[in-house]
Amino acid sequence: MHRTGILLLSAVLAAGPVAASEETDVMAVVHQWIDGFNKGDAKAADAACAHHGAIIDILPPHVWHGSGMCAQWWKDFNAYIAQNGITEPHAAPGKARHVDIDGTQAYLILPVTLTYKDHGKPTKETGSYAIMTFAKGNSGWRMTSWAWASGVTAAVNAKSGH
Repeated sequence: MHRTGILLLSAVLAAGPVAASEETDVMAVVHQWIDGFNKGDAKAADAACAHHGAIIDILPPHVWHGSGMCAQWWKDFNAYIAQNGITEPHAAPGKARHVDIDGTQAYLILPVTLTYKDHGKPTKETGSYAIMTFAKGNSGWRMTSWAWASGVTAAVNAKSGH
């Protein structure tokens, strides 16, 4: 019995760095997408996406799925912000609230603060979440889906910087 416990403990300890490495790899994909978003670089962000999947977002048409979902979302996002006087969108991720990695599948809940200018007025959205899924294939981890849950939006006083 003692030997079984030692073997089990050894296996758990050995799996720790692997799990941490997988989480680091998944988070690298998240940051790749967010960095692309913040730079307005659709190509860089799209490289984080799987070829097939689904996106649910607040902007119309609200759902994108299948091949090219991320590229289509970008096209619709750019049209939406242009039509609605939104400029300088910037996403700031918080610390992941939940990460579940099971072999080649991962699930993540990430708080995100979104700032932008709405017709020139600085605006900040807090309390929002991105819920994402990932799959690991030959080219590493890729985002297979994400959904956006909006938080509280408030105009920010530009003089105070809040």
